[in-house]
Amino acid sequence: MTTRERAYARANNQRAAQFTELWITGSPEDIAALVQAVARSGRLVYLSAPTQMPGDDNRHRRYLRLRAR
Repeated sequence: MTTRERAYARANNQRAAQFTELWITGSPEDIAALVQAVARSGRLVYLSAPTQMPGDDNRHRRYLRLRAR
């Protein structure tokens, strides 16, 4: 591995360590409460649109990206 490749790999690892990515599944009310708490803490970076689970399940799934620190 060249010096340039090592530097690039280290930079990517540091960027990836800054965030935590989660898929959360639950009722819309539960997800809304969780999202409000995370937003108040200032850690929320990205929140996807809700996606309904397949079948007759009334739960939703959302993707969250949070700051690790």
